[in-house]
Amino acid sequence: EGTGTPEYAKCVDISTKAALKEMILPGLITIITPIVVGLLFGAEPLGGYMAGVCVSGVMWAIFQNNAGGAWDNAKKSFEAGVEIEGEMTYKGSDAHKAAVTGDTVGDPFKDTSGPSMNILIKLTCLVGLVIAPILGEMAGNGHGHADATEEIEITLYADHQGADHDGHKEVKKEVKVKMEANEDGTAKAIMTITTTDNGDKMIEEKIIEGASVEEVKEKVEKITKGLK
Repeated sequence: EGTGTPEYAKCVDISTKAALKEMILPGLITIITPIVVGLLFGAEPLGGYMAGVCVSGVMWAIFQNNAGGAWDNAKKSFEAGVEIEGEMTYKGSDAHKAAVTGDTVGDPFKDTSGPSMNILIKLTCLVGLVIAPILGEMAGNGHGHADATEEIEITLYADHQGADHDGHKEVKKEVKVKMEANEDGTAKAIMTITTTDNGDKMIEEKIIEGASVEEVKEKVEKITKGLK
């Protein structure tokens, strides 16, 4: 007879379980997609994906909030009456029924779907920023970029017996070596030798290539020993 107490707890339990179950797939897509993009395509495409999610997500959220609010207010306006083509239209009319249908979509738009875009944007960018150090470490281990930079500084002195024919002067040689490893295993070193002789500087650059990093390092060591 309609006098019984409703089972509120059961209703909430059913709706909560259904909501959580339906959110599993969207949640996984949001978390897994930036990981897949980052690991397969690299940091640059991941940055583009995150930027696209931010821009399109904000625009979509604004559209849903504004459209949902407009459809909701359209239904409410019929309570006071709306003039359509010179005639006043009230609740119960065909126009009102159409507005009710629009409000059915408008309420979820402005109350749930629109605000939830904020969570989507934040979660996507959060996952991307979390895996960014991993991508940077992978790139530093030889996945297409230079893997190391070595700097070696050596100071040499001329013979104090006058072998340099200019008295007692200091000759300083500074050697900087930059090592680069390629994807195919080959390596290259760029040696910059700066010689300072009584204030006069002379810079010499040598490029050393080899089939491996170890081979290039051996060549660099031989050249460095020859400078002493």
